[in-house]
Amino acid sequence: MTSNCNSGSYIQRGELKLLTGNSNRKLAESVAKHLGVELAEADIKKFKDGEISIKINESIRGKDVFIMQPTSNPTNDNLMELLIMIDACRRASAGYVNAIIPYYGYARQDRKTRGREPITAKLVANLLTVAGADRVITMDLHAGQIQGYFDIPVDHFSAIRHLSTHFKDFAYDKPDEFVVVSPDLGGVRRAREFADYLKLPIAIIEKRRPKPNVSEVMSVIGDFKGKHAIIVDDMIDTAGTITNAGDFLINSGAKDVYLVATHGVFSGDAIDKINRSNVKEVVITDTIALSEDKKIDKITQMSIAPLLSEAIHRINTYESISGLFVDGR
Repeated sequence: MTSNCNSGSYIQRGELKLLTGNSNRKLAESVAKHLGVELAEADIKKFKDGEISIKINESIRGKDVFIMQPTSNPTNDNLMELLIMIDACRRASAGYVNAIIPYYGYARQDRKTRGREPITAKLVANLLTVAGADRVITMDLHAGQIQGYFDIPVDHFSAIRHLSTHFKDFAYDKPDEFVVVSPDLGGVRRAREFADYLKLPIAIIEKRRPKPNVSEVMSVIGDFKGKHAIIVDDMIDTAGTITNAGDFLINSGAKDVYLVATHGVFSGDAIDKINRSNVKEVVITDTIALSEDKKIDKITQMSIAPLLSEAIHRINTYESISGLFVDGR
């Protein structure tokens, strides 16, 4: 997608300013390039005791400010950076403060499953609102209902369409050779959307979780034997669950397995698990910065900068953004 940021005459909410924290500066720089703007200058430092110090080095009074900051590992530091930057912009009389959170940390704590548990996804929503955010822009939330935790506008985009293009040249409309697999019952809609773009059938893995980050495959609903399987999920964290699913499919008759996810969290020994597994390729986006030690041959990273830059441009110029949503909402 090519941004049309410099074409036409539109009503603007104010001059666009793009800020970034330390979480994923490379993505922010790429978005800035697509928009044809420079990143606003800011100093982000830490005191000796670990407290975060932020100073914005240019005027943002009356400006339409967009702050790019995935709240990935180290989650708490990156979240605090974001909150402090929002507060700094609000106190500097920014016209609008938009928090761009490509990866929304704490999204998996979205409900109580037993007594005395927090709903941390709601707590983070409250913190962002109280800090002074006017709008949140995010991608592929672990649970879509998190949008309802906010009392401010939330634009929830998906990378599913974008990720599917990686397979278009060799998998499109080949239902006898390829199948899209949902790793659990909760991911069926995501897998269906991915499959619809490629005109492929789907299969569903039925599993149980005896404890967090551990799963056991019980059965597979759908035809996958003798086919190339594409497992689609929102994130890959420790990679144990999804590589086990891939190995199960291979051992049960699939030709090979691809893993697709928006967020490459890759905690702990996830990279080693992927290397040891039978997975042929892992396709992710750059919502989370991928460190050099995690860049292995099996991993392909696709950029979401064009989508985010187009969304920022449309928000800034009061254009409709419905066409950017995965289902045209």
